[in-house]
Amino acid sequence: MTKTILESGQLKAVDGHYELVGSLRTLTIPATLQDSLMARLDRLVTAKGIAQLAAVIGRRFPYALLHAVSQLNEAMLQHELDRLVEAEIVYHRGVLPQATYVFKHALIQDAAYESLLKSTRQYYHQRIAYVLEEQFPETIVTQPELIAHHYTEAGLTEQAVHYWHHAGQSASERSAHVETVSHLRTGLALFQTLPETPARTQREVDMLIALGTSLIATQGFAAPEVGQTYMRARQLCQDLADPRQLFSVLRGLWNYYLVRAELRTALTLGEQLLTLSHQEQDSAMLSAAHRAVGTTLLSLGAAVDASTHLTQDIALYDLGAWGLWCMGYPDQALVRSHEAVRLAQQLAYPFSFSFALGSAAIVHQLRREGRFTQERAKATISLTKEQGFQFWIALGSLLHGWALAHDGQAQEGIAQISQGLTAYHATGAEILRPYCLALLAEAHGILGVPEAGLVVLAEALMLMDTTSERWSEPELYRLKGVLLLQQNPDNQAEVEHCFHQAIVVAQNQQAKSWELRAATSLARLWQQQGKRQEAHDLLAPVYGWFTEGFDTADLQDAKVLLDELA
Repeated sequence: MTKTILESGQLKAVDGHYELVGSLRTLTIPATLQDSLMARLDRLVTAKGIAQLAAVIGRRFPYALLHAVSQLNEAMLQHELDRLVEAEIVYHRGVLPQATYVFKHALIQDAAYESLLKSTRQYYHQRIAYVLEEQFPETIVTQPELIAHHYTEAGLTEQAVHYWHHAGQSASERSAHVETVSHLRTGLALFQTLPETPARTQREVDMLIALGTSLIATQGFAAPEVGQTYMRARQLCQDLADPRQLFSVLRGLWNYYLVRAELRTALTLGEQLLTLSHQEQDSAMLSAAHRAVGTTLLSLGAAVDASTHLTQDIALYDLGAWGLWCMGYPDQALVRSHEAVRLAQQLAYPFSFSFALGSAAIVHQLRREGRFTQERAKATISLTKEQGFQFWIALGSLLHGWALAHDGQAQEGIAQISQGLTAYHATGAEILRPYCLALLAEAHGILGVPEAGLVVLAEALMLMDTTSERWSEPELYRLKGVLLLQQNPDNQAEVEHCFHQAIVVAQNQQAKSWELRAATSLARLWQQQGKRQEAHDLLAPVYGWFTEGFDTADLQDAKVLLDELA
């Protein structure tokens, strides 16, 4: 209102104060702020048109772009801009012709923009998009979303979709996944107004694949929108004959079903990936297909079968390390884990690096190395919080909590594992939950509350029966026996049954590391019962099978016990 009165000409400045020179009866008080702002713009007459055109460009607008779009000569344009600056409609920054102007307030820009007829706005947006393409080609590389926005507002959908797709790709290359999701969602929404053609379908599938990848990064593998995105893409693939597109879609679906622990569906999709990769005779596709089948088999508890897939290529070292540990090769597992981290660092792709770090933390946990687990878990959390990778933030927290409990900080460890489990479940993930619950149960045992640990294990065993994820099954039974014994030393028969069950399952899985851990627990129980020879005869052949890993806690514990039994 002050600006309105000052610009009305009804006042004049005299010796540091204002004097009325007309009648205030002629002054109209605007009914709304929008009216007030428009009244100020109207008084600028010809400069108002420049403000309107600038408002279409944005709140901040470069002089060079405004000059190119307005087609006014420089003297006239600078004169009108000076009037806008004098009226404090816009601020001037920098030196011409590299100067930039900024609307004093977003509401002023809005008022100028909304005062244009829709047809005029669309024409201006179209003109701005053309000028950016033709005279500022660097914008195509640095700000494709800006061109996309102007084409969208111009109503030129086909061009807009092209640039939204390009903007999504550009953001993805910078690992700016939140931006990627936003750009691609906008572009995909525009598809609904385009006629259905093979070219449109192919582009839509490409955009859905890219969207799925970034949704996995920001929301987690098992988020509902991830599944919806890839299912839509698979539906569209039925109208195309592009095996590579289909491969990417099926791989995205495999990730979704695997992490939801729908393992039979995941295995079927993995086998379809193998078939496609063999048909195409593509080494990169084959590597990804082996990862899919191998990881699913490992989750199902078929470590040996999984290893034939997970050792096919160096790129699979992160997951192959888990399988190698299960099979009884803890040192080879560690070497492969280190190699996976090194390769991921070289790639400098944050999501792959998060995967490698998180997987390495699991390998260290399996080897019962608290300090190294903590280091890798902290590195995982630090990187993934910076990038917003919810799945790995949660898993890193779980592993860090176990490391704290392992280091004697059981109460704090339990709290962190519990928080991690809640965050993990929020992503829709079910895979690894039995293993994660085992970490929590073990921490309860360390704290001296075996009852709480047994409740957690009951949930883990029920979940395992539901999902068929069995790779950590031997440890669940072993831990149940440990906690039952801790709860009541008279539970000897039930404890012994649990340890036997753990050994049998481990043997069926050919999981030597789990077998050694369970055999050590049973041999120690028998030692306490005075059955020293039986204990020695049980543990000695299992320990004797190993050819590496003698500095790991499991083999050291077994060796100490064997020496006592000798």
